[in-house]
Amino acid sequence: MGALVVFESMYGNTWQIAEAVAEGVSSRLPAEIVEVASAPREITDQVQLLVVGAPTHALGLSREATRADAAERSGRAVISAGVGVREWLQSLSIPRGLAVAAFDTHVDKRWLPGSAAVVARRQLRRLGGKPIVSSESFYVGGMEGPLVPGEVERAREWGARLAEHLATADA
Repeated sequence: MGALVVFESMYGNTWQIAEAVAEGVSSRLPAEIVEVASAPREITDQVQLLVVGAPTHALGLSREATRADAAERSGRAVISAGVGVREWLQSLSIPRGLAVAAFDTHVDKRWLPGSAAVVARRQLRRLGGKPIVSSESFYVGGMEGPLVPGEVERAREWGARLAEHLATADA
């Protein structure tokens, strides 16, 4: 299979970043993207790289209450209203030593603490994954976005670096 990019998104910003990351990864290996509610609970050894992305909510990964609050604030349906990355990781099984990476979207106030990616990376490591890079944040202009200019391109480049790092590690 190659790479699997699993994302959670409220308003579409994290989804856009996930697509760009998958596009970058696909420069070297096949990449599949899937919304967290449809993601497999068991990752097989056919997956060489697992990338997980989520929006930062309340200093970390979203919870049922923060997803409900996001929907209420916007007055519209959100993309990942049900299962979030937090719950998915709690039920996930991965091969020991699987290459993993995590990213998040974060309001463009870099002084704000917290990162969904840092929490996800830590959870992936506890599950037996091997982080191949530090977690990465991509910025949105406000709670609902839009993405800060240049972030899609930066995500594509980050994805390409992930694939290159994986290829180098396998050589």
